[in-house]
Amino acid sequence: MSKFETITVSIKDGIALISLNRPRVLNAINRPMVTELLHVFESYDTDDEVKAFVLTGNGRAFAAGADIDEMKNDDAISLELLNQFKEWDRLATIRKPIIGSIHGFCFGGGFELALCCDILFAAENTQFGFPEIKLGVMPGAGGTVKLTKLMGQKKALEWLWLGDPMTAKEALEYGVINRVLAPEIVLDEAVKFAKTVASKAPLSVRLIKETVYKSIDYSTYDGMQFERKNFYLLFSSQDQKEGMKAFMEKRPAEFKGQ
Repeated sequence: MSKFETITVSIKDGIALISLNRPRVLNAINRPMVTELLHVFESYDTDDEVKAFVLTGNGRAFAAGADIDEMKNDDAISLELLNQFKEWDRLATIRKPIIGSIHGFCFGGGFELALCCDILFAAENTQFGFPEIKLGVMPGAGGTVKLTKLMGQKKALEWLWLGDPMTAKEALEYGVINRVLAPEIVLDEAVKFAKTVASKAPLSVRLIKETVYKSIDYSTYDGMQFERKNFYLLFSSQDQKEGMKAFMEKRPAEFKGQ
């Protein structure tokens, strides 16, 4: 894969490590960065050699927010014509696991990008927040919706209206992230977790992800019907046959994603 201007990418042991790479501006997210991220995610989502992604940021921050200099002269019509968030919407279609390793500042668009991850590990020094209200705007790439689904209506409104940061400990308490770790080990732990998930049956991993996200919007009954169809579907896979055979033979399964 070619070199990128705003990110770095490395592949090792089936894990694609993607790092935001604009450290001089605290990895402020601009449109080229979103385009490059989407290209990498979509390219490796169909590559059998890659089993999972880890997303992090180079330098002192994960991402301090959107690139305000890029947006300051936008208006409603220009944003509509640009279809500003079309690539953000496509990030939600990535089927493989995305593990986030977050540190430093994670604000605004950076927080929205973090919320695109399936699992979030955060360093103890991480600050999360949506300060958009202080700029006279609001989150536009899913922040209000995703934060509300995670925290509940009243707490989400409090954070969004005030625009103040929350600590990693608070984010953990409110169910926004999965784990709080020392800064020096957070990336290693995220990669370790990604490798563990990558060792599981790939089709099961993907269909579990799909079912969990559908369940957020579906009624309980409709979610269970969707779950059941995916459960049945896995019984047509070679991995199901291998997994159950290995269990009976008391040996590790060798999953191939087929």
